[in-house]
Amino acid sequence: MVFVGFHASHEQIPPSALLDDVQRAEAAGFDGAMCSDHLAPWNPRQGESGFAFSWLGAALARTEFSIGMVNAPGQRYHPVIVAQALATLEEMFPGRFWAALGSGEAMNEHVTGEPWPPKSVRNARLAECVDVIRRLFDGEEVSRDGLVKVHRARLWTRPAAPPPLLATAVSAETAGWAALWADGLATVAQAPEALERVVDAYRSQDGTGPCVLQVHVSLADTDAAAYAIAKDQWRNGLVTPPLAWDLEQPEDFDAAVGEVDEAKLRDAVLIESDPVALAERIADLAAIGFDRVYVHHVGREQDGFLDAAARGILPRLTEAR
Repeated sequence: MVFVGFHASHEQIPPSALLDDVQRAEAAGFDGAMCSDHLAPWNPRQGESGFAFSWLGAALARTEFSIGMVNAPGQRYHPVIVAQALATLEEMFPGRFWAALGSGEAMNEHVTGEPWPPKSVRNARLAECVDVIRRLFDGEEVSRDGLVKVHRARLWTRPAAPPPLLATAVSAETAGWAALWADGLATVAQAPEALERVVDAYRSQDGTGPCVLQVHVSLADTDAAAYAIAKDQWRNGLVTPPLAWDLEQPEDFDAAVGEVDEAKLRDAVLIESDPVALAERIADLAAIGFDRVYVHHVGREQDGFLDAAARGILPRLTEAR
C-alpha cells in the first residue's frame, strides 16, 4: 500500500502560511508530509526560504502524522549541529520524524565562502557526516579530522531511538552507493525508465527501508492555467544535474532556462486540470517501486490543490492502492 504525502515547499510559501497548509493537508487525508531545506528559492518569483528546522518543530506540534526533511550536512550545516537538531526533533516527536541526507547544492552552500567541491568529494564528505551523526546518536564522543572536522562532540539529549536517515539520489550510481549506508532512498520524479534504474540500483545493492518519490504537479481549473503556474513557478525544473548542483543564485536558474520549452516543462511537472487524471499519473509513477510518494503542487497558493486532493486525488489513489 503506497503512502501518499504532502510536500511543503519553503522556497515558495512563507512559513506561517505553510504551517496552515500542512495542517490542511493532514485534514485532507494525506498520510504525512515532507519539506525542503533551502537558504534561497529556485527562482526570484518563488520569493521565500524559511528556516526548515524552526518550522518543523511547529509543524510536528500542530499535526499528528509524520514529517520529514531533506538536509545537506557538511558545509552550510556542521554535522554535529545537524545531529543535535535531528535528535531533538525525534526526542520531542518520537517515531514521527525522518531526514533524507544529500550532498547539497551550491545555491544553498556557497554562502559559507568555502570552495564548492566536485560531486565525488561532496559524496565523501556526506559519508563522513553520516558517520559522525550516527556515532553521536549512539552516545559516543566524536572527534574527526577529515573533510569535516569535529572536536570531542557529544549529544546530551538523545531520543530513545534515532530517526531514520534516508539518502537522496537522482542517479542510479548514487542510489547504489547510498544503499551501503542509508535507511531508505528519496528521489525526485523523472522519466520512468530513469526511475526504474534508480530503484533497481538501490535494491540490487541490498538497500533497505522505504523508496520515496517526490512528484511535482500543477493543478488548476484549466490546462492553460495549470501550465501558467508551472511556467512561472517551476521552470527551474528544466535545469537538471549536474548544472543544477552548481548554480549559485535564483537568477542563474532563470538564465540557464532561457525561453521555456513547453514540452520539456510538461515532462518535469505533471500538469493537469482533472484531479482524477492527475491521481492516475501519480499512481503510475508509484507503481515503479515506491513505498511513499510526496506530492508537490508547484503553485504558491495551496488551497485549491488541497481541496482537489480531498475530493478527487486521494480517493483515486486509495482505489489504486
